[in-house]
Amino acid sequence: LLEQIMPFAEDIVAFGLGGPEVGHPPSKFSNFFQACRARGFRIVIHAGEEGPASYVREAVDLGADRIDHGNACIDDPALVTELAKAQTPLTLCPLSNLRLKVIPSMEAQPLRKLMAGGVRVTINSDDPSYFGGYVNANFKACRETFALTRAELTELARNSFTSAFLPQNVRQGYLEMIDAHAAQ
Repeated sequence: LLEQIMPFAEDIVAFGLGGPEVGHPPSKFSNFFQACRARGFRIVIHAGEEGPASYVREAVDLGADRIDHGNACIDDPALVTELAKAQTPLTLCPLSNLRLKVIPSMEAQPLRKLMAGGVRVTINSDDPSYFGGYVNANFKACRETFALTRAELTELARNSFTSAFLPQNVRQGYLEMIDAHAAQ
């Protein structure tokens, strides 16, 4: 697969692992991710939504540039510390987690604890047409559940663009827009 896409490599931003987690730990795909990394591609790994903290650990060990979900990392304080130190982004999807019963309630979403631990988290939608809740609805639910301040919402919005695989000048433009809006 990788050899077939190499002529189009400049148009590929990253390779990701998605789908059912349980029984499919990231390490199962380590050869593929190593091959991606060797060719200069970024890696995004879906881990720790329905799978355990050990799946998030494997994603970190495989060099994930971003981890989709990662909720279960909260069960491993050393892993939370490592994620914070490395600033490896976690893309939290609260409303889909609620609808999938990954969390029993919005209050059980580890957003606040991860933020307090210094982890770079973002708020996202996840298959919104299926689960409902586009990104604005996810932000609203988190704001209401966790009484997020304007500064915290700004931080979360900034994290989204800091974590996006964008050219630096494009990223900087979006960050400036967020800062200008927050200053109003």
